[in-house]
Amino acid sequence: MKTHYLSISILSFLLLLLSGCGVYNFTGGAIDPSVKTISIAVFYNESASGPPNMSQLLTEKVKDYYQSNSKLTIVPNNGDWQLSGYISQYTVTPLAPLANETAAQSRLTIGVKVDFVNTKDDKQNFSQVFPFYRDFNQTQSLSSVESELVDAILNQIVFDIFTKTTSNW
Repeated sequence: MKTHYLSISILSFLLLLLSGCGVYNFTGGAIDPSVKTISIAVFYNESASGPPNMSQLLTEKVKDYYQSNSKLTIVPNNGDWQLSGYISQYTVTPLAPLANETAAQSRLTIGVKVDFVNTKDDKQNFSQVFPFYRDFNQTQSLSSVESELVDAILNQIVFDIFTKTTSNW
């Protein structure tokens, strides 16, 4: 009899946890159920640096992430949520100087300016730069590690954008 009450208590607790506010996803964010669509404009490269395909790569990563991690339908324009922006920064800076005035490491930094419009709740709108970086050894040329670094940096930026748009806190 005790196990029956314990089972009911556990089931009740789980149902209570799952019935919280909003529609939650596994990334920790919430999307209002009235939001059904998202339009994602091309993120052009305004930094004047970086690989030639970086604009397309970022745009596709954003689209793929929203498709994989939400139930939103991507539409060409006028979505319930609207994302636009551009790559605003692509810089390589030396770090950790050595005795002979050379750097032991370099840092690749990419910044993406994002404008977000929520047509269902304009208090959620924002305009923000999302920067991220990766360091690499000075013994490596940028061209030998650029593809891997850009991919990792853009993945983190896309995650940060998604988290910002779905976290209503």
